[in-house]
Amino acid sequence: MKIAAIDQGTTSTRSLLLGPDGRLSPVVSLPHQQDYPAPGHVEQDGEALLANVARCLEAAGAKVVGLANQGESCLAWDGRDGRPLGPVISWQDDRTADVTEALTRDGAGPEVMARAGLPLDPYFSASKLGWILRHNPEAAELARLGHLRLGTTDAFFRDRLTGRFETDIATASRTSLLNLATGDWDPELCRLFGVPLDALPRIGPTSGDLGTLPGGARLAAAIVDQQAALYGHGCRTPGAAKVTFGTGAFVQCLTGGLVRPDRPGPLPTVAWRAEGQPVSYALDGGVYAAASAVNWARDLGLFRAFCEISVFPDAPAIDRGLAFVPALAGLGCPHWNRGARGAWLGLALADRREDMMQALVEGIALRTAEVLEAMAALQPFRGPVSVDGGLAKNGYFTTFLAEVAGHDLFLPEETEQTAAGVARMAAEAEGLAIPELRPGRELPGRLAQRGARMARFAAARRAVEGYAST
Repeated sequence: MKIAAIDQGTTSTRSLLLGPDGRLSPVVSLPHQQDYPAPGHVEQDGEALLANVARCLEAAGAKVVGLANQGESCLAWDGRDGRPLGPVISWQDDRTADVTEALTRDGAGPEVMARAGLPLDPYFSASKLGWILRHNPEAAELARLGHLRLGTTDAFFRDRLTGRFETDIATASRTSLLNLATGDWDPELCRLFGVPLDALPRIGPTSGDLGTLPGGARLAAAIVDQQAALYGHGCRTPGAAKVTFGTGAFVQCLTGGLVRPDRPGPLPTVAWRAEGQPVSYALDGGVYAAASAVNWARDLGLFRAFCEISVFPDAPAIDRGLAFVPALAGLGCPHWNRGARGAWLGLALADRREDMMQALVEGIALRTAEVLEAMAALQPFRGPVSVDGGLAKNGYFTTFLAEVAGHDLFLPEETEQTAAGVARMAAEAEGLAIPELRPGRELPGRLAQRGARMARFAAARRAVEGYAST
């Protein structure tokens, strides 16, 4: 039986097949455009994303499908014909920073943390969905008539492809509208963000009978991409953790139950819930700019080929007093400061493009190490932290990360962990036993210079935050 994973990500949609030996075979990868119509605005075309998903489904020709989604990216559409009422607002978009700042000033932060487990940040979907109601007259009118549908991209895909207006509980936990204690949409959070509860999709499990796709394939799993990657990494017990390096860098660690930090830092989230099973929880923390920072620097002409940033002849830039803070879209976990912006600090006349890129690569690793340190304080890690994504292929980056992370790392040979996770979920929902292969290699953590490097980077980060506040 053919089992396909459709990974609908931030910059592309990919289709892969899971073989009976547990190995993945790529089928097709389709890029899509990101639009930046105004400062802080990041948008995508919902119809284009849906068309790519449909093309990936057709190319795979599978009987069982798992669908992974971007997470917090969201949109509005007409419930009568499925027509989008505007673009998809990306998880990277921070147009609602003024909204979350106003809610913070009004003292709403503790209430949102208590209910959703999330800080007031435009990263999450709730403020974006409220923004649509205030700025799109057609959406407001359809809400009045009872025809409006709001949700993350997965709900849009599932509505159009299966005829079922649904989302999964893990994706819902990333909206800031889900009450973590009840697993349902929270009326008070909906009121606070200005989102009509009756326009939201039904919340269901992450795997099970999720509907029939065009062509007769069964949708057996649907989940947010980072949780899919957590599953793909084989994280099944409390303390098992992974880092995925894509557009951003995302750390997750499975927990024994719902862990609620006293203040924003690593965030509680639903990991998954198979049909008929209890909820599994995790901690989550993100660095907003990882590969996006590297690609930005390439577009500036600081390097041409990725091999140029895999080896550096000089000592680490941070040891030489040169630091880069990758806050190009603000600072995520554990600082939660969207007003911060990126910067090189410590530049001298002798520094070259190569030095700037070395500092940039190290800066992503150092920010990731901050997230790992904050997460381990709440849930100690068990075993090495599994690492995947584009930057995991960079030898300099992974060696430096091992030196500053404070933990051993595991580098799996399989680079498509999101696809591996959602495909395996789909297979298990169908009662299929697929071998779980995890070939790879370990990098030991080296702590000799970690303290000094982290302290110097923290000083650079505080300088960036201080500048942003002036």
